[in-house]
This record gives sequence, C-alpha cells and structure tokens, in this order.
Amino acid sequence: MSQLPATFVQGFHDEVSVRKMEYQALGRTGLSVSKISLGTGTLSPFYGSITEEGACETVREALRRGINYIDTAYYYGQGCSEKFLGVALKTIPRKAFYIGTKIGRYEMDVANQFDFSAETTRRSVERSLKNLQLDYIDVIQIHDVEFAPNLDIVLKEALPTLEALRDEGKVGYIGVTGYPLNVLKQAIVGAPGRFDTVLAYTRYSMIDDSLTRYLDFFLKENLGVICASGHGLGLLSQNGPQSWHPAGEEIKTACREAAELCRKEGLELGRLAMGYFIQLAGPATFLVGMQSLELLNMNLDVYFNGLTDKEKALIDRIKREIFSKLKQTHWEGVEVARYWSEMEKIGKKRE
Repeated sequence: MSQLPATFVQGFHDEVSVRKMEYQALGRTGLSVSKISLGTGTLSPFYGSITEEGACETVREALRRGINYIDTAYYYGQGCSEKFLGVALKTIPRKAFYIGTKIGRYEMDVANQFDFSAETTRRSVERSLKNLQLDYIDVIQIHDVEFAPNLDIVLKEALPTLEALRDEGKVGYIGVTGYPLNVLKQAIVGAPGRFDTVLAYTRYSMIDDSLTRYLDFFLKENLGVICASGHGLGLLSQNGPQSWHPAGEEIKTACREAAELCRKEGLELGRLAMGYFIQLAGPATFLVGMQSLELLNMNLDVYFNGLTDKEKALIDRIKREIFSKLKQTHWEGVEVARYWSEMEKIGKKRE
C-alpha cells in the first residue's frame, strides 16, 4: 500500500482505498494526482440524462475512494458539469481534490462554439469559478486548440491571459488539450516552458495507440500528461457511443462487433477497455468519465483488482480478430473540417 497523499483528509476518505491508489507527479506542477481521475463530460446531457443528486453522489464517492483529480469544462453541457460539481464539492474539503477546467470551447451552435480571445478567456475563467463555487482553479486548460483559426490567437491572447490570471491567484497551472497530437506538439513548441500539462483524449485505447509516438516528447518537456477517454468517448462500452460520436462507420461497426463478442462471453467491453488503457507507462493520470456509481465501481474494481485471465485473453482476441482489420483507427480532421465548412456557410449567409 502507498503512503497517504497530501490530499488525504481524515474522516472523509476511505483510507484503505486511498492507500491502494497510486499517486504520481503531474509534470512540474508539484501536484501528486491519482492514477485514475474523474472526467465529468459525462455529468451533462452529452451522455444522457443525469440528476444533480446522482452526479453529487458519484463525485463524492469517487473522491472518498482516492481519486483526487477532476476534469471538467464549461462546454460540457454549457456549464451543467461545472454547476453539478459546484454543488457536489461544497460538501467536500477543498484540500481533498484538484480540479481542472477549460477555456476556448463554449456553445453548441457553431458560430459561438470557439473563442480564444483574451477578453473571452478572462470572462470564461470568472464564470467557471462562479459555477464551481471555488476561489481558484488548480489547472486551467485551453480546450481543443485544433479548432482555432491559427495558433497565434491561442499563444498570444489566451495563454498570456491565463498567465495573468495565474499571477492573480485565480488559477494554478496551465494546460492544453486537443485531439490531433501534432497540433498539441506545435502549441507546446510555440510556447516553450509555458504549458504545465497536456491532455490527449482517445489516443491510447484498444483501437488507437497514437499517443505512444508523442509521449517521449511530452515527457521530455516535463509536462504532466493526462491520458483521457480510453473508452473512446463511449465507443469501447457495451452500450456503444452517443449519436454525436464523430468516428466513421467502420470504427463503430468494429466496436459493435467487439461488444457483441463480449456479450456472448458474458463479459463487459468497458472493463476490458479500462484494463487495457491504464497499463500505459508515462501519463500521470488516466481520465475516465463515470456518471454513475455503477460505472465508478466497475472502473475502480478493474484498477484495484485487475482483469481476469479470461478478460485479458478476450482483449487479445478482439485486437487480433477485429481491430487489426481497421483501415483507419481515428477520426482526425473530421470534426475540424466539418466545423470550418459550417463557419464558411455562416459567413456566406452574412454577406
């Protein structure tokens, strides 16, 4: 069992679980974060209906059992996730958790979805603080930078504004997030030593291991690497993804085949996905979206107790018989192309 982390609070935590949880340095931040962290995009309508009571119950239990890092964003339900967290965290000692939220991506309508300007960045942080009912945010991240018209606005407006907010004590550390790994690298190279964390999502899973080709670069930059959504935004789950999922039909079909094979074997694809992606060495934490106690308990069981031999064998079989046949293992470029196509249409209508 490991030593107790700085976030341990006697009387709140389940000490046995906390001692079993592994805590790792988040790059150069000085924060020691749980190997499993809580993604809260699921605490929003993006992943179906959820109640405030259910959200609060899941968050509280996750933290009680040793998870100490939470990730959210205004974009997740246009403040829904942040507000649920604000209610949940009121009853939890501030010492017990670190929280990261994001700026840059906002509304569902295309015209108002992205804004990396200095003015909007400052306003967004103030709004997130209000939603979360907190005095400061531990990690503030620039959200999905690949959608910016260019990285200049990210590095010359959003980033300096966050640095000013850090100087004011409203945020602690600064990160960058996105889907295309090459764009993340460009942003980091363009602002040497100014980012503390990098979040890459769905780029290390049973389908796609692209993160492994960039991991050494991120680690050499002394960044806290957050490896998110090893379930592929729901692709690698028994129920499958939401209707908005951007993956192509070939990937979705393969994942349905994998889920059906799991069903026939009496197993759960989500457990296999969890067991697979948390074994990657290098990331400080693995961000997992969990919107219910059932999912929380399933994922923590995989982390604390591991997979069975039968489950491990089925992972190998799925990768060999199904996923090895995929011509494309990601959807890079699809969302960005769609976004700019819609923006072009909007521009023409305004002319």
